[in-house]
Amino acid sequence: MKFGVVVFPGSNCDEDMVYVLRHRMKQPVVKLWHKDHDLQNCDFIVLPGGFSYGDYLRSGAIARFSPIMQEVIAFANKGGFVFGVCNGFQILCEAGLVPGALLRNDHSRFNCENVYVRPEHQAARLTAATKPGQALKIPIAHGEGRYYTDAETLRSMEANGQILFRYCDASGQVTPEANPNGSLGNIAGVCNAGKNVFGMMPHPERAADPELGNTDGQVLFEGLLQLVSA
Repeated sequence: MKFGVVVFPGSNCDEDMVYVLRHRMKQPVVKLWHKDHDLQNCDFIVLPGGFSYGDYLRSGAIARFSPIMQEVIAFANKGGFVFGVCNGFQILCEAGLVPGALLRNDHSRFNCENVYVRPEHQAARLTAATKPGQALKIPIAHGEGRYYTDAETLRSMEANGQILFRYCDASGQVTPEANPNGSLGNIAGVCNAGKNVFGMMPHPERAADPELGNTDGQVLFEGLLQLVSA
């Protein structure tokens, strides 16, 4: 599977994502510059973390209008797979590719720490290789990660299986204390109605190498690669 990692001005997790996909998962990867209109026949597009355009106006608000996003949106609307992590998730929300918004953390501080997330089901490609109730230790690094949507949209998302991850404790229990930013319903990751566009605030690419002492995030990439054999 050929992956394309989009690089915006201010991206700083693109190399981490390329490393995991190329060296850990052994997949072909190309970088896609934000000014381009060519997705280079990629099978899967990734919007990495960082501070695109310095997070001016609002995180992801300017990147959403980058030229390449026209192609990413068209690709997603045709059923192509897109994965946004942290700032990439914010861009997906701004572009309307996933529902909801990422607001400033309820404590108004930048959070950089390991947290636990629990996959809500295994029906989406991103969670396909996880186990029910599994608590995954994955780091976060954000100042605007508080997920929010209106009550009607939330009900629809829950009914359609669009909630992918919730913040939890080490035993997999979803509690208020495990919520690092005030996200509605402890939500850490979601997908669109078609389950081909995924967004999450935690960084699985930072938890996918034994050298870092944590490989909990690798299972998410393994789920994505089940596409190859599906």
